[in-house]
Amino acid sequence: MAGHRVHDDIGEILFSEEEIRAIVARLGQEISSDYSYIDGVEHKLILVCILKGSVVFMGELMKNLTIPVEIDFMRVSSYKGTYPDGEPTETLTLERDDIRNSDILIVEDIIDTGNTLNWLVNKRFPEKYQPRSVKSVTLLDKPSRRLPGLENFKADYTGAKIEDKFVVGYGLDYNQKYRALGYVGVPKPEVIA
Repeated sequence: MAGHRVHDDIGEILFSEEEIRAIVARLGQEISSDYSYIDGVEHKLILVCILKGSVVFMGELMKNLTIPVEIDFMRVSSYKGTYPDGEPTETLTLERDDIRNSDILIVEDIIDTGNTLNWLVNKRFPEKYQPRSVKSVTLLDKPSRRLPGLENFKADYTGAKIEDKFVVGYGLDYNQKYRALGYVGVPKPEVIA
């Protein structure tokens, strides 16, 4: 509709643009330090972005790394509607022949139930792709939403933990909207009703 501003739909800002920049800078330093040399040997690190929500986060994260990286993309679906639906499905696969000689860092926007990221880290990558190592980084973590049996699952690198709130912005969406917001916020209840 004409004159509608997406910012008007946000009831609370959880992380401002400045706070997100600081979080991503910290993650970049941690990852760069850990991957600069593993066992005294430089390894190939591939960032694997989980589409679509992680694109903004990965773009900013790459700018904060001081080590060489390559990038790739996957699309994984684990929901029907708004509920997890069993084992995730890889709908856009990696088409590379160098994964076995690489270290993989899966880039996720948010961990909710833990189902998708757990499947990628502990099953899909080890069984199908067989990389040298698989780790994960997430901008946000919602530990209170973990599925039974995944209560202790966490990413190797976490930007910030949040309460059980529905959030949008910085790549996160509601019905494909709000991804372009530079901050992370909570939509007003009437927006997602």
